[in-house]
Amino acid sequence: MGLNLSKVNFTYNRPKKNQKVRFVLKDINLSIDLQDEFICIVGHTGSGKSTLVQLMNALLIATSGNVQIGDTIVNAKADVKLKPIRKKVGLVFQFPEYQLFEETVLKDIAFGPKNFGLKEDDATLKAIEVAKTIGIDEDLLQKSPFALSGGQMRKVAIAGILASNPDVLILDEPTVGLDPFGKSELLKLLKRINEEEHKTIIVITHNMEVVSEAASRVIVLDDGCIVFDGKKTDLFRNEDILIKHNLDYPEIIKLLKQVKEKMKLDIDIYKYNLEDAYLEIVKALRNMGEKHGR
Repeated sequence: MGLNLSKVNFTYNRPKKNQKVRFVLKDINLSIDLQDEFICIVGHTGSGKSTLVQLMNALLIATSGNVQIGDTIVNAKADVKLKPIRKKVGLVFQFPEYQLFEETVLKDIAFGPKNFGLKEDDATLKAIEVAKTIGIDEDLLQKSPFALSGGQMRKVAIAGILASNPDVLILDEPTVGLDPFGKSELLKLLKRINEEEHKTIIVITHNMEVVSEAASRVIVLDDGCIVFDGKKTDLFRNEDILIKHNLDYPEIIKLLKQVKEKMKLDIDIYKYNLEDAYLEIVKALRNMGEKHGR
């Protein structure tokens, strides 16, 4: 079984009698595999993105409708144990310092597996293994997590979730505040986890570059509703959806659009990395040269 939301509505406020309910999420129907998906959730502030992902690991409970996480159904009436759900679906918040609290990096990473039943020695070994896997230097393990840079803290927060071996890893705006190198390294790490460990990755982002570089599937939220759910290629080729929901093109597509218009080149503008964009321009220039006998 996967991660399924059926007819889900959510409100933070219980209205008084005769008051209209303001739903943050409205009639959400969604199915996500527990393996191999890389999904970006986009939409402007207030569209319901963070609320949606908190329903996915039962930090919030739907006001109505069902959230099925593996074999477990969570709804307003169900009495279920939440710890197995949190082990299956891990959530890294936008500001990693909010979920770091131990005195050392090693203890912070080991907390998750200890909480889910591993003995202390086994949890420590698991923490060391995960830290090495995702590139946390050994000399950082005995430091306070609060002495680290923003990018390092984010890695520690991710390691703390991965040490519990979830099927799904959710990250809320993971690249905010990172420099271009830090952002690139983090996306490479997430793609490697997705491809090598077959975990489903779900990323909330405002950054269309993140969507362009990493996503295979995009979910667009607007005013609490899913208005698009499909491949990123289909999203970027649908200018009407982008305009209607105030979404932008990634910088590479913008650049290729300008090259196409100014140089009158016959090129496919829908490329998602610099290498592919460069090869497309070279091919178009070569074709132009051959056409004019050069």
